[in-house]
Amino acid sequence: MNKDNSNKEWIAILDFGSQYTQLIARRIRELKIYSEIFPYYIDISLLKEKSPKGIILSGGPDSVLNKNAPKISKNIFNLNIPILGICYGSQLINKMMGGTVSNSKNAEFGNTIIGIRHNSRLFQGLPDKITAWMSHHDIVEKMPDGFQLAAVSSGEKIAAIFDEKKNIYGLQFHPEVTHTEKGKDILYNFTHRICKCSGNWTPSVFIDNTVNEIKNEIGKGKVVAGVSGGVDSMVAAILTHKAIKEQLHCIFIDTGLMRKNESEEVRRIFKDFFEIKLYDYDYSKEFISELKGIKDPEKKRKVIGNLFIKIFEEKAKRIGNVTHLLQGTLYPDVIESVSIQGPSAKIKSHHNVGGLPEKMELRLLEPLKNLFKDEVREIGESINIPENILWRQPFPGPGLAIRVIGEINSEKLQILRDADEIIRKEILKEGLNKKLWQYFGILLPIKSVGVMGDLRTYDYSVVIRIVTSYDGMTADWARLPHELLGKISNRLINQVKGINRVLYDISSKPPSTIEWE
Repeated sequence: MNKDNSNKEWIAILDFGSQYTQLIARRIRELKIYSEIFPYYIDISLLKEKSPKGIILSGGPDSVLNKNAPKISKNIFNLNIPILGICYGSQLINKMMGGTVSNSKNAEFGNTIIGIRHNSRLFQGLPDKITAWMSHHDIVEKMPDGFQLAAVSSGEKIAAIFDEKKNIYGLQFHPEVTHTEKGKDILYNFTHRICKCSGNWTPSVFIDNTVNEIKNEIGKGKVVAGVSGGVDSMVAAILTHKAIKEQLHCIFIDTGLMRKNESEEVRRIFKDFFEIKLYDYDYSKEFISELKGIKDPEKKRKVIGNLFIKIFEEKAKRIGNVTHLLQGTLYPDVIESVSIQGPSAKIKSHHNVGGLPEKMELRLLEPLKNLFKDEVREIGESINIPENILWRQPFPGPGLAIRVIGEINSEKLQILRDADEIIRKEILKEGLNKKLWQYFGILLPIKSVGVMGDLRTYDYSVVIRIVTSYDGMTADWARLPHELLGKISNRLINQVKGINRVLYDISSKPPSTIEWE
């Protein structure tokens, strides 16, 4: 949580393990209100101290009828803070306040027509019927005393309840997903009409607050920053430079795992656009040597993270009095790397989160750790970062090491660099670079037989991974024209030595991740 959130309007989201919890946070932020996720078992006294304007209880995979189902303290209802329960959160409110919840044989999943029965503040301005996204087995049979019926689904099942005196609301459906018609209006009504938020969380406010926080955190110390030319590390570096000027020392470590010509581009960016000193080191041979023989993706991430930090600490000692390491960690990195959100499961270690050694001499400075990618771009635009940097393709900290599946060597890295450049150029040529979330190649560790001319080949296969997404938390494979995919495939096979087969990944996130490792 930002240190001075207690003086600002914000919404607390308690996570019960829903796959949509992060989406709730994102939707609230779209309304220009800061939101933050906490595990459901957070100490209620902490919530009282930090004074959120409202509390949202997320959905979850469990049933409130189970003996060991996640619960909250009843004291939460005495904080005099508006509460909105969604799906599991709504059923929990109902059960804890004396209502009846039961398991239904007729589960409600997918799009459902909701009939508005009471024009409460939560549904103010909405039509009488909306299409909403349901995902539950349990139903509310009897409302607690003092609650009223707000909406019903098919068969007059209870779909929404409320007690406006206590400012407690419950929804059986998910307003945060795009499938729910007027979902954003419902969240607006909760945050603005019920919680009385004004919506003042803007890029300028974030920049001012962050710069002040960095000044207070660093004091007279010094910061080293790992920069890679990406928008995340660049925005983090510029905000930090605004705060502490020459106390910031940016270090570029060439790991040998960058995309084609990117190392040269990083050096050019700092020289041409920013008055920030760049320390430039080439450790590509050392990284590739350390990765020799390693196939497991988690081990690759750990090796890269450990060596990266070791080099940083070595260079920092030369600078003297360095106290902090700056990283461009984003909210999805934190969520996916460490299970800090209670029930959310760890998916993988990220280079800038889970790959760090346990004993590190430098303290972490992560000014962007509560932001999503599009929010970072918005901040970057506000501080005049060039467009080509703002829209640079998201690139994982371990770089091509996790896009070459299995063991890494210089030959495989060069094959993938050449392939990746072709993919990016063709997407840019079609004008799709701002419409797609990510597009890149993955080199598989298997070879197959092919024919070129009259000769037999035995070469690698490349997978094209192209996805659309809103914030990186969920993603879907891009339905690109077959002609474009054919053009990319022909160029890869004909122009990149070592490739004789091209595949297209048509899996979504979830259940898959965007990266393969």
